[in-house]
Amino acid sequence: MVRDGRLLVVSKQAAPSIFNLPGGKPEPGESLLGALRRELQEELSVGPSDVTPFTVVEALAAIEAVPMRMTVYLAELDGVASPGAELAAMGWTSGRNDGIQLAPAVRDHVIPALVDAGLLVH
Repeated sequence: MVRDGRLLVVSKQAAPSIFNLPGGKPEPGESLLGALRRELQEELSVGPSDVTPFTVVEALAAIEAVPMRMTVYLAELDGVASPGAELAAMGWTSGRNDGIQLAPAVRDHVIPALVDAGLLVH
């Protein structure tokens, strides 16, 4: 979710100072889009619309420090997002030094891809 040149990010209660993209792991037998819908509902009490595949990132997970594959989508939100479930906070970042500590995969891969696509201005 990118609006007005800023990316929606969230932090989890397990690591409240590290901000990542909303979402999570698919459950057994669940599709990636199914996981996206479920996770957005659980974490932000909204559903996605206008979902478009954006990029795939392979990096270490910020909290678990294990290899992960993160499929990133661009989407609009149906409704007004509010933090729920295991979230500590939500915010919007330009990806520049705006006081939000981004997870390495977001900082090093997603933000540059969004800048290259002209969705964030650095």
